[in-house]
Amino acid sequence: MINNNKGQAEEPTKLLPLIKWPGGKRALLKHITPYIPNTYGRYYEPFFGGGALFFALNPDKASLSDKNFELINLYSQVKEQPRSLIKKLKTFKNSEDDYYRIRELRPADPVESAARLMYLCNLSFNGIHRVNLKGDFNVPYGRKTHIDPCPEERILQISSALKNVTLRCDDFATSVSRAKAGDFVYFDPPYTVAHGTNGFIKYNDKIFLWADQIRLSELAKKLMDSGVHVIVSNADHPSVNDLYTDFKAVKIDRFSIIAASSNKRRVISEKIFISK
Repeated sequence: MINNNKGQAEEPTKLLPLIKWPGGKRALLKHITPYIPNTYGRYYEPFFGGGALFFALNPDKASLSDKNFELINLYSQVKEQPRSLIKKLKTFKNSEDDYYRIRELRPADPVESAARLMYLCNLSFNGIHRVNLKGDFNVPYGRKTHIDPCPEERILQISSALKNVTLRCDDFATSVSRAKAGDFVYFDPPYTVAHGTNGFIKYNDKIFLWADQIRLSELAKKLMDSGVHVIVSNADHPSVNDLYTDFKAVKIDRFSIIAASSNKRRVISEKIFISK
């Protein structure tokens, strides 16, 4: 059973993520949740992305962050201005013409920017978020005409879930600086060591260096030693394993379906590292 930080015996309401995001962890939830404490203080997730674990836990006290400003703006608008976001999304159509027209937009308005990102992520090919070196979204239209560009009920549900949540666009170390004994931190960094089947490795190693992996492992150990419950998901690779020798390690084999290339969608090996 998944328990949230309210200390309740009943299972909290699970929510579906708002969008897909590279490295999303919906497929790993059943492997991660057995290692989550029954009760904890504040929940921290510094590499938020699609937020699958947060939405499954639905804790009432959380600090969420990501280095992607557009992504954090999307969640901020869902939290603060859900009706305005819904109103804007209802002007978008699920069509190839509208998709490429919206893809070319560069709105400065926070609500319009959030609507654009959500629309593109949900209607792109295989639900992929990808940008080129200029920062331009470059995934083609997915041709899934059954998808509603404006999932109004889900937006309102997630807005409610984010009510008491702190959202930040920040470095992972800064975003957990207030974590204390009894809190729970989940780290899901970009995988920057190839395990032979990760289609995003070449992209990830430009945004998260090996030095960052070392810094993360040192921070995770420091948090664990201070009484914080820590879980880290990462690539199953000897160099990564060597960083987490003080943690309990669990190997997970799963089928990857989000890769842009069909020949990348295969069984991949990952590890979760749990504080002892």
